[in-house]
Amino acid sequence: MVLVSSAARNAVIGLTAALIAVLLIATGFLVRVVTEPASSTPAAVQDGDLNGGVAGIDPEEFDLLAEISRVLQEDFVDPSRVSPELLREGAIRGLFDALNDPHSTYIDPQTFALSRNDFEGAFQGIGATVSQQDNYVVIVRPHPDTPAERAGIQAGDIILAVNGESAENWSTAEAVLKIRGPRGTTVDLTVRHPDGTEETLTIERDDIPVTSVDDVPPGGALVDQDGQPVEDIAYIRISQFQRTSPEELEEHIRAAEAAGMVGLILDVRSNPGGLLNETVEIADMFLDGGVIFSQVDRSGAERTASASPGTLTDLPVVVLQDEFSASGAELFAAALQENGRGQVVGTRSFGKGTVNHAVELSNGGAVYVSIARWLTPDGHQIEGRGVIPDVQVAITLADIEAQRDVAVYRAINLLRGEPLPPAPAASATPEAATAEPTATATR
Repeated sequence: MVLVSSAARNAVIGLTAALIAVLLIATGFLVRVVTEPASSTPAAVQDGDLNGGVAGIDPEEFDLLAEISRVLQEDFVDPSRVSPELLREGAIRGLFDALNDPHSTYIDPQTFALSRNDFEGAFQGIGATVSQQDNYVVIVRPHPDTPAERAGIQAGDIILAVNGESAENWSTAEAVLKIRGPRGTTVDLTVRHPDGTEETLTIERDDIPVTSVDDVPPGGALVDQDGQPVEDIAYIRISQFQRTSPEELEEHIRAAEAAGMVGLILDVRSNPGGLLNETVEIADMFLDGGVIFSQVDRSGAERTASASPGTLTDLPVVVLQDEFSASGAELFAAALQENGRGQVVGTRSFGKGTVNHAVELSNGGAVYVSIARWLTPDGHQIEGRGVIPDVQVAITLADIEAQRDVAVYRAINLLRGEPLPPAPAASATPEAATAEPTATATR
């Protein structure tokens, strides 16, 4: 039997997140926009106090932790469980547990080092997307013309071992840390292929280019609800907001205009976010003014990111989102929706509206800290609420198995000005909007 995860099944019609950063996987932060340093804040963001003041903390207040640590190391019945490293890690976890904020966390040095370039348009590894399936990590797909594909890795391969070490019960994060590595080094993967045969493949790691924008529709071709080819509407998918995304998107839009397209479908389903500056820049491409979003810090001070005059295109737009569209994807969808620039089709989005930044620590690790909240142009809070679509469309399991992308069909009808066919009731609820997406990762 071939084991295919839910993420792998969804990938058949292009609904899974492509190339989720290892940092986000390893820490459970599948839906984070990483804010830029203050020096690179977009010019459109008006001046304001970002930090809102920091309360002083007396280091002596933490002396009690050291005292407890000494007692445990001297007296606890199981010495192996009270090593300095374990106690330190436990104390760090306790600090963040006390915040009751799922968006603030500690990143260990190894994970932070691997994550540094995950939004730069390339990473070093073998070039395969994976997902969790039962007790093993499974290949969702090897990317074209990568070491993984050239070595014979197949979609549906079960990873049994890495460098001779059993991979049973590994998380996707553990697999990332074992498989990714510097260009020119090798990794041995023992896999069980979909036909049941097992094989150990030696794969030389390389630079893996990552494109965050593509024009390949679900199923490989854009068709309407009758299965007829659609040649007057452009489809563009943004899988995440990375450093090269604005340039990639502009290239696709220029091509659509040159081809005489009359409408544009922008697909941000399963987009987990990315870089804030690039999110703002892309939203600004479609707006001739107005507010993109507002940011409220810990002191209550508010600052606003506004669109600059002039737009890249005047093509009518429909944005596709789902319950896994998060953070930057939500900022983008709300900016176009509430400025009257485009309609949003799909389900309620994830609801991650917290601003975070990374502070590197002396040990090479980092702390991700929530520093503010985002509001939509109309002042709606995104955190816990999400973006409510103009047209609710829930994709059922039957749709997935039949490879019917009903959200795309609705978008085509809207752009053509045709009546919308009856749609099933949306399954997304406010509770569902806060559920964690299925983890996929890229090596």
